[in-house]
Amino acid sequence: MSPIDPARLTADLIRCASVTPVEGGALVLLEKQLTEGGFTCCRVDRGGVSNLFARWGDKGHARTFGFNGHTDVVPLGDEAAWTMPPFGAEEKDGFMYGRGATDMKSGVAAFVAAAIDFVGDTPPDGAVILTITGDEEGDAIDGTTALLDYMAAEDEAMSVCLVGEPTCPDSMGEMIKIGRRGSMTAWFTVTGVQGHSAYPHRANNPLNAMVRLMDHLASHQLDQGTAHFDASTLAVVTIDTGNNATNVIPAQANATVNIRFNDSHSGASLSQWLRDESSKIAAEFGLEIGVRISISGESFITAPGPLSDLVSASVEAECGVKPELSTTGGTSDARFVKNHCPVVEFGLVGRTMHQVDERVEVAQIHQLKAIYSRILTDYFG
Repeated sequence: MSPIDPARLTADLIRCASVTPVEGGALVLLEKQLTEGGFTCCRVDRGGVSNLFARWGDKGHARTFGFNGHTDVVPLGDEAAWTMPPFGAEEKDGFMYGRGATDMKSGVAAFVAAAIDFVGDTPPDGAVILTITGDEEGDAIDGTTALLDYMAAEDEAMSVCLVGEPTCPDSMGEMIKIGRRGSMTAWFTVTGVQGHSAYPHRANNPLNAMVRLMDHLASHQLDQGTAHFDASTLAVVTIDTGNNATNVIPAQANATVNIRFNDSHSGASLSQWLRDESSKIAAEFGLEIGVRISISGESFITAPGPLSDLVSASVEAECGVKPELSTTGGTSDARFVKNHCPVVEFGLVGRTMHQVDERVEVAQIHQLKAIYSRILTDYFG
């Protein structure tokens, strides 16, 4: 079997219009490719989300290397602003253009190509598992979590896992993610008493309390950072009243904050802090403050060790640079995989992900496949 061209596979995937949660033919394409490469495949669809599980080698083997990634993409934004067809996978000046080119159809294509070629050329003493979801960019409720639930029910297990998200800020090979900050969002509703702005003493303005609360939360230093994490951050992202009248004190005000937190906190501890601070302000102003909180992920760290050393050595061998071990950025599906096995993330330069004219340097797709191939060779060697 001739080697799989990861750039051609990337192009085929880009041409699948798989905007979350639409499958768009991407997983159908990968299932066919993997089956032809000797993998046993199973669709693990749940809640209207398409997912693919693929394994080569004996089930339950003590050494099982896993890859995780996604084929769904974010919406196009202003399609008229694109200078290249967003699902065309056209090439120009060494770059391939299209939604998902960077995040992360190129990463999926690279590890699929590397895995198929590896098990075909040098069948390892062990197993290779690929978990690919169509719901990373969406709610992520029925994506990688569904795959992990399936694996638990079927006694499938990965010894270690590499998530192929783009991890390099500016140049290839500069960064590996060994953890991620936690993420949570809180919605506040302050209910006061509506009244005439000329007679504020007859009303109870919810905005006064809301502004005080938001200022208190935003000016509070959550921490100064930890060994592997930057300082936690809280951002006020909106304050709304829906009030267009200049002579009316509104009855209600709403605000939202987003927190990215390190391993000195948990979602539960920060939730309690937000509720305690809201209760203090509510009592001070004599009104009600409702709080609703959603925790999308806890912070986690895979301590530097065998897995990060393996990936780092392979990156350095192929790129000539020693990557930084980092926990920066947003969230990824590694936050789910870390409950199953040790996990790190490594992928391409992510400078244009989610942008208009998203694009990937074609040479880097081949370079990424070489890195993944070396990781597999060294892991099983």
